[in-house]
Amino acid sequence: MTAPRVLVTGAAGYLGSQLVAALARAPETARKPEVIVASDVREVPSAKRIAGVRYVASDIRSPDIANTLREHAIDTVVHLAAIVTPGPKSNREFEYSVDVLGTKNVLDACVASGVTKFIVTSSGAAYGYHADNPAWITEDQPVRGNREFAYSDHKRIVEEMLAEYRTRHPGLKQVVFRVGTILGETTRNQITALFEKPRLIAVKGSPSPFVFIWDQDVVGAIEHAIFTNVAGVFNVAGDGALTVDELARRLGKRCIVLPAWLLQGALLVLKRLGLSQYGPEQVNFLRYRPVLDNRRLKEEFGYVPRKTSSEAFEVWRAAADAHGRNP
Repeated sequence: MTAPRVLVTGAAGYLGSQLVAALARAPETARKPEVIVASDVREVPSAKRIAGVRYVASDIRSPDIANTLREHAIDTVVHLAAIVTPGPKSNREFEYSVDVLGTKNVLDACVASGVTKFIVTSSGAAYGYHADNPAWITEDQPVRGNREFAYSDHKRIVEEMLAEYRTRHPGLKQVVFRVGTILGETTRNQITALFEKPRLIAVKGSPSPFVFIWDQDVVGAIEHAIFTNVAGVFNVAGDGALTVDELARRLGKRCIVLPAWLLQGALLVLKRLGLSQYGPEQVNFLRYRPVLDNRRLKEEFGYVPRKTSSEAFEVWRAAADAHGRNP
């Protein structure tokens, strides 16, 4: 097999920087790309650049990406660029322009430039937070998203677009990863912010289970996708799930259980007063979390996560304790 020529979008982000480093440090005798292009809207300082990696400052919404693909004769694109944690000045229009229109631009550039493989991180959020979600969600379940959650809604739209491209452009093989909650030693996001609060909140009558995936397993799954010919849609999560009660016990914190109606009312008031960024819709996020079945990842794709959901959580918890982030 000829060594692939890989471009990574969102390469300066949390996951992208880890992937680029892993690809670059692979021994020459092991699986290693012939070319690694790290593309991100942010310029990577020279002190943080890795030898052998070609760095490009580029916006995924720009038409220049097609020129970059041709210039470096790229055959494999790993698309990680997305708005995961919006900044305080972000808005829905901007997030849509990056998540949806940016992805379409990258796909069009891949088709025009003869790229043969497109690897993309979607999310379990694409399934949506719905009362009728099955206990364990497989890849055969429809992606429904939630209009009220920009990230979830945009992942749904992108997945529908990906399905169209699979039909119209079969020469561009796709590997779509519906990723669970990523945890690692340095993870800091909206989910870990919930765990770092003095108390955890649960919705009465709902166990609110979480599935986690170790960040190095996400990197490992992407590496596997780069160097194999398997295509398809795969849930990416560690074995097992943890309820909010179990998380609270492991963190040594109290878990406050509230009726859905009370929590919705409290969030409505707090948001109107400007005391919370979350509204009543957030209750469904806690109440109906999609729990990802990973059998297809292991049996068809051929990647077995090295850590379970429980073990991934413990990696994050130990690091949070060591750095004083778990009050």
